[in-house]
Amino acid sequence: MASNPQLEAALAGLGRNHPRAIDLSLGRIEARLAALGNPERRLPPVFHVAGTNGKGSTIAFLRALLEAAGYRCHVYTSPHLVRFNERIRLAGRLIDDGELISLIAEVERAGPNEPITNFEITTAIALLAFSRVPADATLIEVGLGGRYDATNLFPRPHATAVTRISFDHSQFLGNTLTGIAREKAGIFKQSVPAILAEQPVDEVRAELMAEAEKIGAPIFLHRREWEVSPAERGFHYRGPKRTLDLPPPGLAGRHQWMNAGVAVTMLDVAGGFELDDRAVRRGLATVDWPGRLQRLTKGPLVAFLGPGTELWLDGAHNDSGGEVLGAQAAEWTDLPLDLIFGVRAEKKPSDVLAPLKSYAARLRAVAIPGDPASLPADAAAAAARAAGITEAEPAPSVSDAIAALTRAGGSRRILICGSLYLAGVVLAENG
Repeated sequence: MASNPQLEAALAGLGRNHPRAIDLSLGRIEARLAALGNPERRLPPVFHVAGTNGKGSTIAFLRALLEAAGYRCHVYTSPHLVRFNERIRLAGRLIDDGELISLIAEVERAGPNEPITNFEITTAIALLAFSRVPADATLIEVGLGGRYDATNLFPRPHATAVTRISFDHSQFLGNTLTGIAREKAGIFKQSVPAILAEQPVDEVRAELMAEAEKIGAPIFLHRREWEVSPAERGFHYRGPKRTLDLPPPGLAGRHQWMNAGVAVTMLDVAGGFELDDRAVRRGLATVDWPGRLQRLTKGPLVAFLGPGTELWLDGAHNDSGGEVLGAQAAEWTDLPLDLIFGVRAEKKPSDVLAPLKSYAARLRAVAIPGDPASLPADAAAAAARAAGITEAEPAPSVSDAIAALTRAGGSRRILICGSLYLAGVVLAENG
């Protein structure tokens, strides 16, 4: 899609005027929303989702389930992959350029010269947009953490959830999983259902439960009130209101069963929405969330592939995401696996690559185009070799990496991974 110069100018203004640095606090956005008439108080029922991995996928499942049952959803997620508009979905459609330009100007006028971060002002824009368009539900993905995240503004959401927690942004959330869990649990509210996904260690689950109990949030725990498990042709869901054998959802990977289960449980325990079993099946089948174990089947990058070679894309960038990719690679036994890898400098490449070292035949490392925070390609290749992938070399671009990996011929599976920013660039390059 061609860029809109007026929108690009407005977004560039946001970038210049508001720092992208993370500064977890609620005071600035509360003041800006008050100046706008508190739009966060005029929204349809809010479903609020935190976590390290899977929160965006859970939001995608919630939207697919509700839309399959005939409901209209507002959705706020981050980051975007290709277009900024992806962050704000109004009653089932992406916000259009004209609306976004007008809202940016209005939110800027509401607090001239008052400090506010880029994510905070984007959140204010989304909430103001949501308050003016009728819909049935509001789906909100936490940006970072929970307790002091700019989205934690709803005194009584319809339901909350915490997906799987792992190490990420430790400089802001702490360097222990229990400390990170405590921050994520800050979205729990008194008498509001809190749905907990399976966690990596018992201590994390215990911390989340303790925080929920402290404020009086009813807990719905995986393997206690609800669970997902393998079935013959997909997965089995058992929850407070229904038990179903379901086919694999539209998002690839067994880890998505957990995110689908969180979404179904949130809707069932919160109440207020009619969701029959047919709508559940239809929603799980039609869910869409780009850049998460997504197979690319057409486009300029796919044109580089030889016969029988597949191209996959995933934004995994931490240890939990690496574990998911490793589990998927263990099931990919029909074709040799090659990797194209790009990562931001503040990340640990081994978090993603160590689980893949037993399965990856070759790796080509790239710098993330247009990202000054990217690790250079030669450094990423060196990190891959240190992680145990011996045949790892730099490449000048994703297309060059694909060409190098396919030059020798033969059917292969190529997985591009390491960063959501890289995933966005790939999707843009591939049309």
